[in-house]
Amino acid sequence: MLKIFYPYEYVENVFSIDYKKLYDKGYRGIIFDIDNTLVHHGDDSTKEIDDLFQTIQNIGFKTLLLSNNSEKRIKRFIKNIDSLYIHDAKKPNVDNYLKAIEMMNIKKEESIFIGDQIFTDILGANKSQIANILVKYIRLENETKIGKRRHLENLILKFYKRNKSYTHRLGDIFQKEVD
Repeated sequence: MLKIFYPYEYVENVFSIDYKKLYDKGYRGIIFDIDNTLVHHGDDSTKEIDDLFQTIQNIGFKTLLLSNNSEKRIKRFIKNIDSLYIHDAKKPNVDNYLKAIEMMNIKKEESIFIGDQIFTDILGANKSQIANILVKYIRLENETKIGKRRHLENLILKFYKRNKSYTHRLGDIFQKEVD
């Protein structure tokens, strides 16, 4: 029953993924959530995120931002990023996950979703049968309060980590640490 909430992979952040390895595995399009995945909730993009998108696109990936945010918020975010997007996506509804694949003109098995929330991002990707990566959500150092959903997510992640047949389904996709 819980497996519908299990990500294919769980990583520290978007920078711990080796995108070249994903490309070599046959993925051609990456669908990203924005808030608490790429930047803290409501923040503009950073130079590091802008550079990451440039790197990903130079590898050969198509990118799309799938967000429940308004179009105004997304346009502010992509000021320095060339990417497709879908606003007011109503995640975890599958319709816009499938529309994202269509907009990128790729096959479902060539797409991967990256987000920070189990009950929207990962659930929607799983229901759409799209491979996915859960990243630890971005929190400011002084943030101490987390919502009820995050507590439930932590419980699901405990079960996920115990069920080895669901962890690391993408194989080795991690950046090698540089000494």
